[in-house]
Amino acid sequence: QLQLVESGGGLVQPGGSLRLSCAASGFTLDYYVIGWFRQAPGKEREGVSCISSNSGNTNYADSVKGRFTISRDNAETTVHLQMDNLKPEDTAVYYCAAYSTIVQAVCTMNSRVFRSWGQGTQVTVSS
Repeated sequence: QLQLVESGGGLVQPGGSLRLSCAASGFTLDYYVIGWFRQAPGKEREGVSCISSNSGNTNYADSVKGRFTISRDNAETTVHLQMDNLKPEDTAVYYCAAYSTIVQAVCTMNSRVFRSWGQGTQVTVSS
């Protein structure tokens, strides 16, 4: 079973940047859609971004458009979420998730279709 491990979270001041990574254990991510989700205390989990298996399609939540960028590395083992101009409202536990697909150019941030989830990494934006 695909196992995912997030890293890169931490404490950053407003306006700062962090780069989250999602690594697959024992698998390459060639045929997987990868999504990033977040959950703040007292709030529901929300989709942040996703990337299709061929990297040809990406989607972002309106709240992060223009500030966050999702990408895959060339070895197809890690997906990154570059987060710039961070705001206090970005504070949350961030999770990566994956589902396998033969449709290479589509991704969704519907959490119900994702089958594998990481353990999460805390991002705190505070001065």
